[in-house]
Amino acid sequence: MKRIFVTGIGTEIGKTFCAAIIVEALKADYWKPVQAGELDQLDSDFVRNAISNTESKFHPEQYLLSEPMSPHAAAKIDGIKLLPENFEVPETENNLVIEGAGGLMVPLNHDGDMLIDLIPKVADEVILVSKNYLGSINHTLLSIELLKQRNISIKGILFNGDANPETEAIILSTTGLKCLGKIPMMDQELKGFVREQASKLKLL
Repeated sequence: MKRIFVTGIGTEIGKTFCAAIIVEALKADYWKPVQAGELDQLDSDFVRNAISNTESKFHPEQYLLSEPMSPHAAAKIDGIKLLPENFEVPETENNLVIEGAGGLMVPLNHDGDMLIDLIPKVADEVILVSKNYLGSINHTLLSIELLKQRNISIKGILFNGDANPETEAIILSTTGLKCLGKIPMMDQELKGFVREQASKLKLL
């Protein structure tokens, strides 16, 4: 059983979409520790509606924050303090996909704890979601460098969205990491697309 943390090089990278594909590929359980805002459209609901397998279980969010803001700010508004040591990983005998919020240096609180401080406490390894845009090489390499500095195991990179072979090649050659998959723009019904992309992932 592996606990896989899905994080991105920033916001609006497609972490939830990619998490759904990983869940489908592994028939894994899913857990979103912190959901900030959009409580009527939870990320867990999106993943649940995107997958086809019947083995995956969805574990309740530990923190549901009312405002769509950075976790530290949303938690403060709700009178909550997010501390890495207070997170409790759901019990399961299945693989568990854990989806983060934003990028690695998103603050959890005002004491200096960041999302990256949570990862070793809840997960065994990380899948980094990258997306090709001007500046994404820098953002991807910085994220990988930080993970390596913290001795956090990186399973590989998932490229989401429009392909850019030149960008992808320099990231992979510089880091030596494995490309787990390249997710194109969705061109069919959601469940069918997720199922098809899941079959192409190189996770084993």
